[in-house]
Amino acid sequence: DIKATLNPRAMGRKYIVVDARGHLLGRLASIVDKQLLNGQPIAVVRTEGINISGSFFRNKLKYLDFLRKKTRTNPRRGAFHFRAPSKILYRVIRGMIPHKTARGAAALERLTVVEGIPPQYQKSKRMVIPSALRVTRLAPGRRYCTLARLSGEVGWKYQDVVARLEEKRKAKSVAYHQKTKAMLKLMSTAKEAVAEKNPQQAAELRAMGF
Repeated sequence: DIKATLNPRAMGRKYIVVDARGHLLGRLASIVDKQLLNGQPIAVVRTEGINISGSFFRNKLKYLDFLRKKTRTNPRRGAFHFRAPSKILYRVIRGMIPHKTARGAAALERLTVVEGIPPQYQKSKRMVIPSALRVTRLAPGRRYCTLARLSGEVGWKYQDVVARLEEKRKAKSVAYHQKTKAMLKLMSTAKEAVAEKNPQQAAELRAMGF
């Protein structure tokens, strides 16, 4: 996958795609929500790969306790319990934003969260946030769980579908990479062959920076 380092302090107004795989849920949400409030449009992909600190059993008990919360007089009024990983991340970010104000509502409109990597984002450069990565923030040996497994246990039905689509995308990505490497190798071989036939011309081109 194409990844780059994302510096939260240097983010401009250009649309940014964040690869959420391997990030801690709360740390990722806190950085994304700050940039949304600053006017930065962000799309978060592969939300099913987000990590949550703590064992899976502990996190599942906490979520099951959350599922029991409802309005006693009329449960249709809420609370509304999201099961999909993208919606869980959305709710965490929403909780960090004053979403009932005009500024907060505008910030949430700049956010896009999805499972997997849809076609419209497959050719975009994907960023990571080093300060929110599990490998940099969680001590070695500490237990954690993935959002995909937790969502699958509490009612999300598309874990297998997203996994299958991701396998297809990765296979296509590998094939494209191999094809590109072969084309670059052929181009390099052709340039060397031309340089051998016309050494003087090749030297002049090198002097001019070609």
